[in-house]
Amino acid sequence: MIKNLLFAGIGGFIGTVLRYLPYQFLKINQNFWITLFINIIGSFLIGLIIGYGFKNQVWDAKWRSFFAVGICGGFTTFSFFSLENVQLLQNGKITESIMYIGLSVIAGIAAAFIGLKLSL
Repeated sequence: MIKNLLFAGIGGFIGTVLRYLPYQFLKINQNFWITLFINIIGSFLIGLIIGYGFKNQVWDAKWRSFFAVGICGGFTTFSFFSLENVQLLQNGKITESIMYIGLSVIAGIAAAFIGLKLSL
């Protein structure tokens, strides 16, 4: 239990740093595009990680904690996604908010499905 928690924490640190970097280096006027990209990539990666682990039976609990819970959990940004949608709506950008929500959900699920299928 403690080992899994430590692995998840270390992975979370790595994922969080990886999430932070694009915001620092990509100077995009509307950051929700970066968040959208991160969520899609994170969804794809978690599909690959889980699928590969099941197919090859190589991930024990500590490695699932490290990769899926830690890195992918720290990397993806659903809470920030929610905040950005509230801000878009508050600024009257209803169309952009609807597009952002739709693309995030559809592309995120599709990316996880593709990652899972590619790894099996």
